[in-house]
Amino acid sequence: MDVERPLPREVKVIDSASLFRLEERAGDLGLSQRLDLTWVRANAAPGGTHYLWPALWHTLSHRPDVPDHVRWELLITLRTGDRVVSWLDVIPDDFTTLPKMTSREEGMQVRQLLDQVPSVREWLLREGEGSGRL
Repeated sequence: MDVERPLPREVKVIDSASLFRLEERAGDLGLSQRLDLTWVRANAAPGGTHYLWPALWHTLSHRPDVPDHVRWELLITLRTGDRVVSWLDVIPDDFTTLPKMTSREEGMQVRQLLDQVPSVREWLLREGEGSGRL
């Protein structure tokens, strides 16, 4: 973790295709904070809007081949209309090109949702799917 490096000061707004691409990239790189891509494809709303909120820089000192990356809080809109929160590690080359939120009001709403909605694990348990799905 690099506490000296400032976090991006923006919230990213992504569509489902971008979410799938970022989850797949995190899997390809072996980053630890990601969801099972099959679950994401099955549950994320196809036309949904999802949000990334920067949390911390993460460094894998034991894997110099993997660039430092930001661990983002991820707000996912599901097919059911529910929203859930998770984490997603994203390297700078992938997040700098993503669109950023421009409305402060929308940003405050996203922050409130991130603090209130269940985690993916909590949602799975509530839906009776168990935590073994991820």
